[in-house]
Amino acid sequence: MPKFLTASQISEYEEAGFLSPITVMSEHEAAQYRTRFEEAEAAYPDDVHGENRNNAHLALTCLDELAFHPLILDVVEDLLGADFSLWASVLFIKEAKSSGFVSWHQDATYMGMNNNTFLSPWIALSPSNLETGCMSMIPGSHHQHIVSHEDTYGEDNILTRGQRVNDVDESQAVHLILEPGQMSVHHCELIHGSQPNKSDQRRIGFALQSYARHDVVQTIGQNQWQHCRGKQRNDADLRLLNRPRYDMDPISVADREASKANYADILYNGAARRRAY
Repeated sequence: MPKFLTASQISEYEEAGFLSPITVMSEHEAAQYRTRFEEAEAAYPDDVHGENRNNAHLALTCLDELAFHPLILDVVEDLLGADFSLWASVLFIKEAKSSGFVSWHQDATYMGMNNNTFLSPWIALSPSNLETGCMSMIPGSHHQHIVSHEDTYGEDNILTRGQRVNDVDESQAVHLILEPGQMSVHHCELIHGSQPNKSDQRRIGFALQSYARHDVVQTIGQNQWQHCRGKQRNDADLRLLNRPRYDMDPISVADREASKANYADILYNGAARRRAY
């Protein structure tokens, strides 16, 4: 029996490769998370920008709580099963009237996993719509598996390599309109992207990239995970990452530093150059 999703929603995810919108908390609760995040951002400005937008949930308790939010984990369990772990997280923040965008891509392209069955929730802490630069999805594109990507290193491209899939039929795109407290979830092989924020407000999205069953392991880089639900992983080379007990907990910050280096080695494996994120 599903814990949160309906059988129809699970079938929709399998066919389209994504679900949206999914309400996992009230706008009031989302506003509280946003306030806590922006307070932490003000207190530790060097720890949430540039390359430090990755794996901030290992340092900040507000983001850790989102990563382990019971309703979010219920959605993941409905789609993956009872036993799963978290690989990493990414903050996708677009400032007001900014030019940053995300080109058409598939998450799994450079993540160095042995199989591509994992998924990513994307949580809105501010309105995400056409004006603020919401995500857009190409339904069913995950059935193609991995397609060719070009590394552009575009200055305004938020992705690590500026990687993009060319020749995407944009007339098929579905725009994911989310209010604070809502999220989408998408398959790691789904083609998706987003446009710049043309509005007068920040767009704050928090992607949990990604949750995976225990049969998904690293083939590039170190095998690092956070246990979420079900049986504990028992990989011989496993490094389990800790949850922060408080903001900037030195144990978790050390884990974060190790995970950031590992994350960069994986995502930039074989790349012509590296950038600061």
